[in-house]
Amino acid sequence: MGQPAEQLHEATYADLEALPATVIGEILHGLLYAMPRPALRHARVCTRLGGRLDGPFGLGEGGPGGWQILFEPELHFPNPRVKAGKDVLVPDLAAWRVGRMPEIPEGVAVSLAPDWICEALSSSTEEIDREKKMPIYGREGVPWAWLIDPMKRTLEAYVLEGQRWIDGGTWSDDARVRVAPFDAVELDLAMLWR
Repeated sequence: MGQPAEQLHEATYADLEALPATVIGEILHGLLYAMPRPALRHARVCTRLGGRLDGPFGLGEGGPGGWQILFEPELHFPNPRVKAGKDVLVPDLAAWRVGRMPEIPEGVAVSLAPDWICEALSSSTEEIDREKKMPIYGREGVPWAWLIDPMKRTLEAYVLEGQRWIDGGTWSDDARVRVAPFDAVELDLAMLWR
């Protein structure tokens, strides 16, 4: 189900609202994508990573604080090339520096581009995450992106230079790493896969 939903028109927000609650919908370059809720392994990796980052970076417990970290926020980015006028993305995790987003906004969506996103890859979403969503994140100026593959047990980091993603490194299995922008605290990858 990681392919565009069958449609006869350019997608609108009303198309997203019409989707069943059991799927996650996104509008990318005018096309509606509907994916089932993540598999449990995928959800566990995101929960563990978000939890590990939120303590030191969101709450300032044993780390510098200064971040707003959210699970599956709905992001609205302008796209004048499509009739609906926007792209709607739902990354697995996203974070904003408190200086840019002091408070979590009211409502269901954020129009301020995050400072970091993380997508957990699966066989049904990897192509969409890499080929469709990463260019949009680049266009919107998101400085850091992580791609985590729970099955391959890898973490890939990317840094935005201009509007191009530069490889920031790939780590796997039980590596202990410090990865920007959260390099103030060591991350034990083994805890993600357990």
